[in-house]
Amino acid sequence: MAYQFMQPYTFANGVTVKNRMAMAPTTTMSSFYDGQVTDDEIAFYGHRAGGLGLIIGEVANVIASGKGFEGELSIAQDSDIAGLSRLANAMKRNGTKAVLQIFHAGRKSNNQILRGAQPVSASAVAAAYPEDSQEPRALTAAEIDEIIVAFGAATRRAIQAGFDGVELHGANTYLLQQFFSPNSNRRTDKWGQDRMVFAKAVIAQAQQAVTQYADRPFLLGYRISPEEIETPGIRLADSLRFVDMLGDSVVDYVHVSMGSAHRTSLNDKSDHTPILTQIKTQLAGRKPLIGVGSVETPADAEGVMDLGADIVAMGREMIREPQWVEKVARGDEASLRFKLSPDEMDGLRIPRAMQGYLKGAFYPVMHFTDDPETVQTYQNQAAPMEGFEKKMS
Repeated sequence: MAYQFMQPYTFANGVTVKNRMAMAPTTTMSSFYDGQVTDDEIAFYGHRAGGLGLIIGEVANVIASGKGFEGELSIAQDSDIAGLSRLANAMKRNGTKAVLQIFHAGRKSNNQILRGAQPVSASAVAAAYPEDSQEPRALTAAEIDEIIVAFGAATRRAIQAGFDGVELHGANTYLLQQFFSPNSNRRTDKWGQDRMVFAKAVIAQAQQAVTQYADRPFLLGYRISPEEIETPGIRLADSLRFVDMLGDSVVDYVHVSMGSAHRTSLNDKSDHTPILTQIKTQLAGRKPLIGVGSVETPADAEGVMDLGADIVAMGREMIREPQWVEKVARGDEASLRFKLSPDEMDGLRIPRAMQGYLKGAFYPVMHFTDDPETVQTYQNQAAPMEGFEKKMS
């Protein structure tokens, strides 16, 4: 079958991906204590490269104050470049393009992770979740300028490491989103009067680095979370205005972070139009759109493209099935792995640190074969076929 997601795609700046399937940023939590790349990370990404058109690597912090969790990659200093170059090479096997996500965690950190330092944000407002979130310190104007410069320096390092692009992580309640959110940004200076101005400054600084240092077409992407449930918080109308800004900006694509690509508004239950479709309409062809969320089968991927996505990203499925694209390409869909045995994880090059959280917080969504709900689900799916087989025998 000729799937539309298997067709190549060329971005406006000239970067061409061989198909429209991407691996979404997937946190392995496997870097060294100082953010240096480990062999576990190299093996994980190398095992998944080759078939995909694009891998968007897990997030790397651009400055020490931006670290959000243990085992996180760093792109904060030039000494990180050598290890990141190994990572880029692993991701780029057989023509897969490699983008690295970069960020600052802001208030989504704590003084233990920051080795005694207080986390920082747009304003001194603690996150509602988790309940033990620490109150951050409001950044000074000079510190904001320093972080903006750090995003540019990180972009330069990604270029030098051999990546094909960077993705600015403006989603999942990290610092770029914190400046846009009325929940976390209560400032009265220019950084609060226009809550888009920080994102605009970061985009401009990153693009300046691309212009100055890139000797090849280099992607600059931006990822957003379209809504917050807090009050006050980001609503879909706010994000559509933000997307309109991105449409007129220098970014090369927009990536929407959602658990389901078919999701509708969390806050307006009367709005039944998928968010992805609304964002596609808002972009009006100015930028390509990457959609993600609960994509497992080829039919799922086609469905996300039908919603308006130009590229389809998979997260959990690429953990379970590294050769998803290769199997689909050769018509071997029957062998696609939709369940994960705990005994398979080492063979799938899943790092031990990552195995821990997959078997913890992510256990219900990974379809582990020892999960009773997974067993029941697949028994129910198999029942019609079993009946058919009995009828044919």
